[in-house]
Amino acid sequence: MMNYMPEMTFNVDHGYLEGLLRGFKSGILRQNDYLNLVQCETLEDLKLHLQSTDYGNFLANEPSPLTVSVIDDKLKEKLVVEFQHLRNQCVEPLSTFLDYITYSYMIDNIILLITGILHQRPINELIPKCHPLGSFEQMEAIHIASTPAELYNAVLVDTPIAPYFLDCISEQDLDEMNIEIIRNTLYKAYLEDFHSFCRELGGATAEAMCEALAFEADRRAFIITINSFGTELTKEDRAKLYPRCGDLYPYGLQLLAKADDYDQVRQVADIYGHYKELFEGSGTGPGEKTLEDKFFEQEVNFMKNSFMQQFQFGVFYAYVKLKEQENRNIIWIAECVAQRHRAKIDSYIPIF
Repeated sequence: MMNYMPEMTFNVDHGYLEGLLRGFKSGILRQNDYLNLVQCETLEDLKLHLQSTDYGNFLANEPSPLTVSVIDDKLKEKLVVEFQHLRNQCVEPLSTFLDYITYSYMIDNIILLITGILHQRPINELIPKCHPLGSFEQMEAIHIASTPAELYNAVLVDTPIAPYFLDCISEQDLDEMNIEIIRNTLYKAYLEDFHSFCRELGGATAEAMCEALAFEADRRAFIITINSFGTELTKEDRAKLYPRCGDLYPYGLQLLAKADDYDQVRQVADIYGHYKELFEGSGTGPGEKTLEDKFFEQEVNFMKNSFMQQFQFGVFYAYVKLKEQENRNIIWIAECVAQRHRAKIDSYIPIF
């Protein structure tokens, strides 16, 4: 009887929301939808095609001429409305799980604001560029901070991501290098904390989410290493930025910490079968897919597989990630249409 208890208790609190989410998932664009979108000549055509999908009239009140930035804003807005509806209906521990999903957007917003202020951009111009899933009350006060310590004490101390910032506090001025280090330090702490939370939940949620977060941790480790070549970042400082909750931990991270060039990173990937395939099929030449795109493709496969299991929270994380990819696809196609640059319009990543 005990084997059936998680399923029985899951549906009492979370069954309705999981069913609702699977309904949302059925509205994700299919390959036929993308084939229609890439044939559009103008953004107005794109709007008409999207009207025949689950997006419906989400652009109906937008005046002509339509712009890519307006489409981007409305796509985010639709995702946020769906997410907030789920968040408002749920109970613990799902409510905390959904909050964890928003923390990554908070980190991105903080980095975007700091970078913008560093380049003397006015705060009222930067706030609209922030992702609405990661908004928090203290965002507009961020311009008063000139060091990480001031940023923490004035802005972040009352936010949920304050604990992640403790390793970043210093009196050094905020410059381009420090901001990237802060970004990666925050993400490291966030991923490890989220991974630990999911592991404590146990069951199918732990199984699905620990795999998904391990993939994200490894992706960040690879990208951090590749992006560090030719910069002032030392190998010791680079190693401190690697999240320690992926398949690469500990042996693979030790090897990445010693890597001096892309080929050595590739040699590390060769040890791990699922990463070896990504590096083998990637490149920057004509017709080749970038490593970033290969990682996105792999992520889509992970997220689709999450829906194969019931009675677990991984589907909520997977849905947000799949919608993110769908939004990137639509914006990519919209940019190509707007700029009349159709040569690479098919370089989107299909989901279903």
